[in-house]
Amino acid sequence: MIEVDHAAVIDLTRRLVRIPSTADRGEAEAAALVAEVMAGYGWEPTVEEVAPGRPNVVARVDGDRPGPTLLFCGHLDVVTPGDPSEWTVDPFGAEIVDGRLYGRGAADMKGGVAAMIEAVRAVERAGPFPGSIRLAILCDEEGMMAGAKALVAAGHVDGVDGVIVGEPEGGEVCVSQKGAIRLRIDATGKMAHGAMPHEGRNPIPALAEVVAALGRLEAELQRLHGRHPHLGLPYVTPTVVEAGSLPQLNVIPSHGVVAVDVRTVPGVDHGELLDRVHSDLASVAASSGVELAVSVIDDRPPTVTPTDAPVVEALVAAHQQVTGERPPFGGVPGTTDGTILHRDAGVPVVVYGPGGKWIAHQADEFVELDDLTRCADVFARAALEFLTLLPPL
Repeated sequence: MIEVDHAAVIDLTRRLVRIPSTADRGEAEAAALVAEVMAGYGWEPTVEEVAPGRPNVVARVDGDRPGPTLLFCGHLDVVTPGDPSEWTVDPFGAEIVDGRLYGRGAADMKGGVAAMIEAVRAVERAGPFPGSIRLAILCDEEGMMAGAKALVAAGHVDGVDGVIVGEPEGGEVCVSQKGAIRLRIDATGKMAHGAMPHEGRNPIPALAEVVAALGRLEAELQRLHGRHPHLGLPYVTPTVVEAGSLPQLNVIPSHGVVAVDVRTVPGVDHGELLDRVHSDLASVAASSGVELAVSVIDDRPPTVTPTDAPVVEALVAAHQQVTGERPPFGGVPGTTDGTILHRDAGVPVVVYGPGGKWIAHQADEFVELDDLTRCADVFARAALEFLTLLPPL
C-alpha cells in the first residue's frame, strides 16, 4: 500500500508559491525550503549554486537491493506575474478558492515539485524497494536551463535509467518535446542623415528582408514536415526587433537587431536549418550592403521517447491504476529541463504533471487540488512500477 500525504502536498505547494522565485530574485529561498523538507525526511540533500542566488537541490533515496534508477525532475523558478491588475488574486498568495490553488507557479511547476517530493516520501514509507530514486529540483528552467546543464555536468544523471519531469500537462503522458533554437541577428550599416539616405547604409530595410526570409523558411518547414500528431507545426518566430530610437527620427541608425525563437519538430535537422539561415543572411547582405551576423544563443533538439520505454509504461500503468483510465499520449509544445537531460545525458524522458497544459505563464494561474493530489499518487505508483519493471542491474 502506498499512501501519499495529500495535505502535505497541498501545504508544500502553498509554501513554495508564496516565495516569489522569479529570475530577478533567484531561487535560493525556495531551494532552502525544499532542502529543509528533504532533510526533515531524513534525506541528505545537496544544494549546489549554479549562479549567485540560483541553486539546484539534489537528493537520493536508495532502496534495499539492486535495481534501476529513476529521476524526478522539476524547477523552482517562475516567470514574472506581469501586470498585477490582470490578476483577481494575489499572484503569490497561494489562495485556495473552489478547489483551486491560485498563484504564480502553482502549475508551472511548484505543484509538480511538491507532488514529486511527497510521492518519493510515500514510496520510502511504504517499505523496501529495489533500485534508487533521485530528485533534482532545479533553477533557471524558464531561462537558459543552466540548472539542468549543471546537473548533467556534475554527474547527477549518471546511471539514471529514466526521467519523469513533473510539468503541467493536463493528464497527458508527453513522450515528445519540441526543439528550440534561439538566434540573435545583428545588422550593421552606416549612420547618416535621414534626408540623405544615399550617404548611409540603412539596416532597417535589410532586417525587414531578413524577417521576410524567415517567414519563407517557416512556410517551407511546415510544408516539408507537416503537423506533428503531438507537437503541431514548426515555427520560426521573430520576437524582438530593434533599430534606431524614436527621438532620432531624422537619423538612419548604424545598427539593428532581430531575435528569433525557432521551434522544431522531430525530423527537422538543426544543422541544415542553421545553414539555411546563414545562406539567407548572406543573400540579404550582398544585396543591401549591410553586414549581417547571426549568433546561436541556444540549441535544444526535439526529443522523442518510445511509448514502450519502461519509464513511459510505468507512468501509463500508474495513471491507469489511480484513475481507472488509460492516459492519452501527448507532446510538450515548448521545451523542459528534460530536453537538456536527453540531449546531454541520453536518458529517456517523459513529461507528466498537475495543472492544465496551457495555463503556464497566464494571469490567475492555478492548479486543481484534486489534480495535484492525484498526480502525487501517480508519481508514487509510477516509481514503484518502474523500479520493479526493469531487471536488477
